Amino acid sequence: MDASIVIISLPAIFRGIGLDPLAPGNIGYLLWMILGYLLVSAVLVVVLGRLGDMFGRVRIYNLGFLVFACASVALSLDPFRAAAGAMWLILWRIVQAFGGSMLTANSAAILTDAFPARQRGMALGVNQITALAGQFLGLLAGGLLAAVDWRAVFWVSVPISVTGTVWSWLSLRETASGRRGRIDWFGNITFAAGAGILLAGITYGIQPYGDSATGWGNPWVLAGLSGGVFLLLLFCFVETRIAEPMFRLSLFKVRAFAAGNVAALLTAIARGGLQFMLIIWLQGIWLPLHGYDFEDTPLWAGIFMLPLTLGFLIAGPVSGTLSDRFGARLFSTTGLLVVALSFLGLLALPVNFDYGVFAALLLLNGLGQGMFSAPNTSSIMGSVPAEYRGVASGMRSTFQNSGTALSIGVFFSLMVSGLASSLPSALGDGLRAHGVPAATADRAASLPPVSTLFATFLGNNPISHLLDSTGSPTRLSSAQREALTGHSFFPQLVSGPFHHGLTIVFGVATAMALVSALASALRGRHELPEDRTPKGAPTTGAGVARSPGDGPTAQAGRPAR
Repeated sequence: MDASIVIISLPAIFRGIGLDPLAPGNIGYLLWMILGYLLVSAVLVVVLGRLGDMFGRVRIYNLGFLVFACASVALSLDPFRAAAGAMWLILWRIVQAFGGSMLTANSAAILTDAFPARQRGMALGVNQITALAGQFLGLLAGGLLAAVDWRAVFWVSVPISVTGTVWSWLSLRETASGRRGRIDWFGNITFAAGAGILLAGITYGIQPYGDSATGWGNPWVLAGLSGGVFLLLLFCFVETRIAEPMFRLSLFKVRAFAAGNVAALLTAIARGGLQFMLIIWLQGIWLPLHGYDFEDTPLWAGIFMLPLTLGFLIAGPVSGTLSDRFGARLFSTTGLLVVALSFLGLLALPVNFDYGVFAALLLLNGLGQGMFSAPNTSSIMGSVPAEYRGVASGMRSTFQNSGTALSIGVFFSLMVSGLASSLPSALGDGLRAHGVPAATADRAASLPPVSTLFATFLGNNPISHLLDSTGSPTRLSSAQREALTGHSFFPQLVSGPFHHGLTIVFGVATAMALVSALASALRGRHELPEDRTPKGAPTTGAGVARSPGDGPTAQAGRPAR
């Protein structure tokens, strides 16, 4: 929830600290509030998963809850205002992401240790789907809490994280022996720097540069992209030359591990793009057209997206349990084909859609992603030796978190490119037709489309923002201004350009889902390490020696000590 709860709450947060996120020079604060958490999570999970292998997964997990709790308290007590207040929130969100990475890097490994192969899909399914559902529930919770007080967005994490810290300390025990080793400092540094610089370059690529709607021609962005790729290539070279690497590239020789991670990366990009595009679609067009005030749209967007979460919650545990019996490939591949089908359905919808059809497509998408996520995670984690489960869990989380961060750069760029070709002329013509002086209309139309997109994303009336940015025209009557800033002018004006952008976005998302389905189908029928144990020989489950007579129920129910 904390990875997404801030997205919906940003307007209230910035109003609370007295900062306009859309003012010139402040968009950077906006982006880093959204992306700081994602970037840190994407970069650190492999490192922290490796530390879990070395020093104990439960130990790192417990420490992660403590760090997360401290950061949540600090966020809720922001003592500053304006730019200083924004920097306080960004820095403590980074600390919070550090604690969250300790949790996500080791949770799947702890569960894989604790459950035998025949129950692993069910256990990981519950874990994975509740995590994904939390991302969407965070949108709803953010809208509800921001309406009460912007600090409540962070307060809600405090009792949960404090309780989690105490609970994990009292109830979790190490079930796998730590394997001491040396820390791969050079690998850690090159990976963190390369991934961070690359993702930061993508982040700034969606901002305008000069006369261009996006910043992909910015020399600094190009330098960041090329420098990040170079450092990651250097990292891969180093990891093949040292005895105890942080990133086990040899794991990619396991077909189930490699195919599962490729599918997870592409699906995460498509899922992140879906989330952001649905928010903009609902908040900028559909909800205002149906009488909702722009200021109320963040909350209602979260409510109207609930069918997506419901699909996750229904399909995840069921598919995880069934995949234990019938294998991961069938459910993962079928789920991704269902996701692709739902994207095609969204692509065919008009901008002002019938909600029943829209809700059905969201439910279908959630069901497909639920069918994919749990079996895919089980397949990835079950394909590696027990001593590498921590680093494998971190690598899996890196692909998933990187996909979410990449989705912002990829899909915002696609949407901005789609709007840039048609929005300025439509906006200028529409403003002039409603009595706005030509000079003011031209200035408003010349502002970068990303400003309009972000205004919509934050639940602000884009026309009101554009008119304020260019100077309120004195010759407009109150009736004209009310018509311009009402519920229907902007949604009707932008529906054509926006649908053009949606066509590009959902077309790319469909292609990604189909490629993911192909990768999933090529994972093969993987045989788990426990399944290869000679019949009657002693086996280990959850890091605890058990006799041949121990059944799965006894093993899963026994306290792990």
